[in-house]
Amino acid sequence: MVGWALPTKIYSTKMVGSAHPTMAESYHVRIEKAEHVFSAAHFITFGSACERLHGHNYHVAAEFRGPLDENHLVIDFLLVRAKLSDIVAQLDHFVLLPTQHERLRVEDNGREVVATLNDRRWTFPSGDCRLLPVANTTAEMLAAHIGGQLIAALGEHAAKLKRMRIEVDECDGQVAFWER
Repeated sequence: MVGWALPTKIYSTKMVGSAHPTMAESYHVRIEKAEHVFSAAHFITFGSACERLHGHNYHVAAEFRGPLDENHLVIDFLLVRAKLSDIVAQLDHFVLLPTQHERLRVEDNGREVVATLNDRRWTFPSGDCRLLPVANTTAEMLAAHIGGQLIAALGEHAAKLKRMRIEVDECDGQVAFWER
């Protein structure tokens, strides 16, 4: 056919994601797996009021931003999955109690945990509780606790990250975020 020519494809050896005059390159990964769910009981305080003891099926997700390593990964998914699974397992099927609350007193004698706030008192078997170094067991504080635990568990792998974000969804759409 005269006048018709098929376009010639030119393949560049330049990698995808190369420099662009107006966009900076960055990498971001997210891990949100069914295995990162835990069920726990808690109560939180609002000023002088205190909720009743209740529970949630918490869903945890983690996001990471940073440069690619020598394997072209921001972070190894398998490593994060394993470490996050260990952290979540430590919270699963326990009563979560804060140890840094300004008015809630929590005492563990090795047999039972007694929590008191004003005229309210709760007693739980020690083996059924997780005493957390937080001021309240809100989703925000749980996200911060999980984030701190994950940074420690990742060790040197966390050092190169630019940003880490933990999400804790306590009730299908009630989500708290923590970032560092």
